[in-house]
Amino acid sequence: MPLSPLPAALLSHMISISDVPPPPLHNIPSLKLPKHINYGQLNALCHIRGQHSTSSCSIQAAHNTFLKQYPKIFLHKNLRMPKLTKLEPNRRTTEDRKQSQPKPRDDSHNIAVHVRKVHGSHSLNGPKRFEERMEEFIAILKKLPVHRTTYEHHTVWKMLKLVPDLTSQLTDDHLKTLSKSVISETWVKGSTVVGNEGFYVILKGLARPQTKVYKHLIRGREARSSLKPLSFHNLFYNEDFRSSALPEIYLGSRDSMLKQWNTFGTLEVLPQAASETQAYTVVTEDDCEILKIPAKEYAKIKSEKLKLENMRKEQLIRKCPYYVEWPTLSIYELIALIKWKKFPPGHVMVESGNIISYVAYINSGYCNIYKSIIGLVKLPPNKVKKIRKLVYMGKLKEKESFGEISILLGVPFTCTVITGTEVEVAIIEDTDLFGQVYYPPVYNLDQAYLKIYGL
Repeated sequence: MPLSPLPAALLSHMISISDVPPPPLHNIPSLKLPKHINYGQLNALCHIRGQHSTSSCSIQAAHNTFLKQYPKIFLHKNLRMPKLTKLEPNRRTTEDRKQSQPKPRDDSHNIAVHVRKVHGSHSLNGPKRFEERMEEFIAILKKLPVHRTTYEHHTVWKMLKLVPDLTSQLTDDHLKTLSKSVISETWVKGSTVVGNEGFYVILKGLARPQTKVYKHLIRGREARSSLKPLSFHNLFYNEDFRSSALPEIYLGSRDSMLKQWNTFGTLEVLPQAASETQAYTVVTEDDCEILKIPAKEYAKIKSEKLKLENMRKEQLIRKCPYYVEWPTLSIYELIALIKWKKFPPGHVMVESGNIISYVAYINSGYCNIYKSIIGLVKLPPNKVKKIRKLVYMGKLKEKESFGEISILLGVPFTCTVITGTEVEVAIIEDTDLFGQVYYPPVYNLDQAYLKIYGL
């Protein structure tokens, strides 16, 4: 069968170019990936399970997943809005500013300005007014002590230092410790506040103290106990009226009204019997905010301080070489008599030939020991003069004691003791030592020291 003209032509052309080499290979041009496609999400979209399943449920679930994932393949650019330029206001001239400035206020007749200047403050608008500080103080006291922050504890401590009755009779350490346990109580008008369980400071409102009049049944006279609301240990019952009977309660006069920062009550823990008979009460004339320092908290602080102080004294005595073998009970007898004292450098503790009046235990610093001798000094022409000199013999260091033999045996010191630096010593006066300390026969002070020193 003859071929059509077109295939025949193609066949003849292929035969004619069979010897021609193929064209050279060219690299496939690289494709530029669009920047708005997230190919990781696209790949996850293409491999969703269930797309090729025959089950209608799987296809429907795959279709729903596809529609949810499809918008994630496109990257969205963060559009940045153009900034709005602010028009600068027209600058005022110097004359305009001078005219617009307010005139200074004439405070020549304002007594508040003069009071602030006397107290060292020249500004009427200080950092915080006292009323604002008082409101903050009361708000802090309403919180439980465990819920207060460090700043709030510090604020309470600073405010308590404004109460003269506290600062005059408590140390700063005691006051700082008590500030972490004080609370505020709210008393409505007409309430009776009994001050036997603590020390009270009126922060807001007025209160009228109750005075007690005692009628002596034998002599038929009346006596009134002194009322001092600002007294720290105001138990309100006088010693002269312990045997009195039939107490009658009267409200104090208007002049004895307790105001802000006035105090009443006591920090001494009263026994139950005394608490019932020695009631110190006030009646509130307004709704009052009253700060309370519990007497038991103060007693706890004193007890803890006493324990620490006794422990410190015991450690000092036990570290002294001559007291290592002493029994604990005997050391405790000494602890009750110890007093702390400090002496400056160069202070003569005891001179040679004198009997010392105390036993000293060196807690810090040191003392130099000198021997007093008589020497000869040549003087012209061919003369000799006797002079007394102090020759350095040694040193008394920390945790050493001296003065025991001189006190117990009445023996004068054979040397002079002078402080080399500031020295803190625990001393026992001879008046406290004799007749007040009992020791077992083996560890009597006289016998113990005689045994120690071999006398």
